[in-house]
Amino acid sequence: MIKRLLILLALAVIVALPFVFRPPRAAVAAADDTLVIITPHNEAIRYEFGRAFARWHQERTGRSVGIDWRVIGGTSEIARFLEGEYTTAFQNHWTRGLGRPWSAEIQAGFQNGRLPAGATETVKEARAAFLASDVSCGIDLFFGGGTYDFERQALAGRLVDSGITRIRPEWFSDSVIPRRFGGEDFRHPEALWVGTVLSTYGILYNREALKRLGIEREPLHWSDLGDPRLQGEVALADPTKSGSVAKAFENVIQQQMQQRLRELEARTPRMNPGLREQQAVIDGWRDGLRVIQAMGANARYFTDSSQKPPIDVAAGNCAVGLCIDFYGRQQEEAVRRRSGSHRLGYISPPGGSVASVDPIGLLRGAPNREVAVSFIEFTLSMEGQKLWNFKPGTPGGPERFALRRVPVRRDYFEHEEWRQYRSDPNESPFTDAEPLIYREEWTGRIFREMAFIIRVMCQDAHQELKRAWQAVNAAPEPARSEALAVLHDLSAVEYPRVAATIRPRLGARDRVEEVRLARELAQQFRSNYERAEAIANSARAESDR
Repeated sequence: MIKRLLILLALAVIVALPFVFRPPRAAVAAADDTLVIITPHNEAIRYEFGRAFARWHQERTGRSVGIDWRVIGGTSEIARFLEGEYTTAFQNHWTRGLGRPWSAEIQAGFQNGRLPAGATETVKEARAAFLASDVSCGIDLFFGGGTYDFERQALAGRLVDSGITRIRPEWFSDSVIPRRFGGEDFRHPEALWVGTVLSTYGILYNREALKRLGIEREPLHWSDLGDPRLQGEVALADPTKSGSVAKAFENVIQQQMQQRLRELEARTPRMNPGLREQQAVIDGWRDGLRVIQAMGANARYFTDSSQKPPIDVAAGNCAVGLCIDFYGRQQEEAVRRRSGSHRLGYISPPGGSVASVDPIGLLRGAPNREVAVSFIEFTLSMEGQKLWNFKPGTPGGPERFALRRVPVRRDYFEHEEWRQYRSDPNESPFTDAEPLIYREEWTGRIFREMAFIIRVMCQDAHQELKRAWQAVNAAPEPARSEALAVLHDLSAVEYPRVAATIRPRLGARDRVEEVRLARELAQQFRSNYERAEAIANSARAESDR
């Protein structure tokens, strides 16, 4: 009974925290200035940046500011929300302001940043009218998420230039905030979004849970999540619901592609470089999906929230979980601070994760533009950057929460005198010995398709995959290898097929086509998994006789 009460009390505290730290609406309304921000960032980030910006704004302007945080879920939910809000706003502008008739064609085209050459003149006019307008969704800033999500908003025309690169030109240089690093964009070419903080991806693990499973070596590589002893012990998120998790899976695949390229360069020095790279991409795509497939076979679940896996690993419900770096570090620190326990560990696989940015962008028609631009300036200032990785209570650091994130400013790491204040003094993303260099041309153009394939392969056919994986790993050789080859059959989603056959159907106007495609691919995977299971079980039964 006491244990149940403690669990209920913990749940009540978790539910209550957002309400405890959220500024009262009355306080927002009473402030001199208001700022409305939509974000997937957690409560700790919202609290620390809201508090620090309010003080910074007061000192600079003599005016108080109240931040109205809009938290509706992850970046996928935010994207759908913004699309709907801008559709309503522009329809009102088009019909009432411009006196033009509305149509399904206009609705489908005015936010399309890649209008086909055959688009009608009316759709082209609607697109031009939207880009020239100041229609608003009632929100000022989009803060946090992956670059993929911000690229989609920029392409649709929902983000506008804040002018920050002209206000602070000295910040946007290779010595402070580079335009690109490690193959990743750190800001939009037209500054429609700018990166505020770095993210990498890795593995949070529970040492006690690993010991319980008889695993002595702590995970180091992505492939370690495919250890058969981890069946039902891996916490994963749905890549179609979380852009950050999709990016982590992309890192897994990119690492396999680059490893394959190095192998081919060593073995076939006379091979045409273009053909060699092409072969490396095809092979690495297959190898990367197989690594992810093994993770999926061991998965306990696929959650909609990227924040759930580290929580469950910390609680011991799962032994390992794939997560964003700061989620892992925050859980590790929280457990150590509360109980003094070192049962949690976090590792970003060497050469397995690129440092990408979490951006911020000014939304079209921002009702509080001046304050919004000031907030962008604050996040990129050294005062804002210190919040990401200074310890709570240190000079210029956060007040309550150690955010455990890596600042985007290169010059931040030059201040040796700050090492004593930093939560992660050994983090140095700009000087890593073997960084993963992101190649956008390899997977960037099929990012959505990649996430879709992983979901269908691992999540939609999860029950069949788990049964097959368990049977395969219990089968004797040579049947095990035969069954594993069937389980790993990825002919339906080979790299050349993605752009040729999957992308057109996934991008079709008729959303029913996406459902059909998912059903067809899932059935192919299920068939493979069932055949693999049958081969493995047959061989095991034969050996038992």
